[in-house]
Amino acid sequence: MTIETSIAADALVADVAALKLRAVTIHYDRADQEPLAIIDDYNLTLGAGQMHCLAGRSGSGKTSILRVAAGLVQPTFGEVIWAGTSLDGAKDDEITTRRRGTVGYLDQGGILVPRLTALENVLLPAVPTRRAKALVRRGSELLDRLGVANRAGSYPDKLSGGERQRVALARALLLEPAIVIADEPTASLDRASADSVIQMLRSLADEGIVVLVAAHDQHLIDAADTRTTLA
Repeated sequence: MTIETSIAADALVADVAALKLRAVTIHYDRADQEPLAIIDDYNLTLGAGQMHCLAGRSGSGKTSILRVAAGLVQPTFGEVIWAGTSLDGAKDDEITTRRRGTVGYLDQGGILVPRLTALENVLLPAVPTRRAKALVRRGSELLDRLGVANRAGSYPDKLSGGERQRVALARALLLEPAIVIADEPTASLDRASADSVIQMLRSLADEGIVVLVAAHDQHLIDAADTRTTLA
């Protein structure tokens, strides 16, 4: 695993890191075989306003790192820290509660619920909250910012791939997370749609949000402040 840095990381990382992975190791169990080591002793420290990209071949562990960083799965060994608070030893429901409003996660492909409109999909994270009116307004504003406000009432099967991805990104941003994690957010998009997603992610970092992405898209890789290339 090699690390390439496009600008000085010391200038970007705050005293209390917004996101830190400490000695993260990820193994997958296999029947009648030794566990498969995907990631070994991986470290990453990101401060507010830093955009970091995980690059490398398919199967190198990019998605595994993202899911661990988002608190969706526990590492085999190591520690995940959000804004100075460790997830080590936390129960699943505790992590879920902490994740709300802290981490916005965009999975690969931007999966939407087929029976819900674009705006209803964006509002899914708002279901357990009491800020319905404010969040409907924010959801509409996000769709507008991402250039798909005119598709708010459309169902996923009527949206293009680029539109679905932007709707999914709006959903990840609804609760104003301090950390945004996106898995191949420009995959399978045309260049114009991909560039609009990249511009949005870059602007989020410029506004002080931590952005962690996995990508094969060289345009997205180049937009990041720092990158890790996984072998």
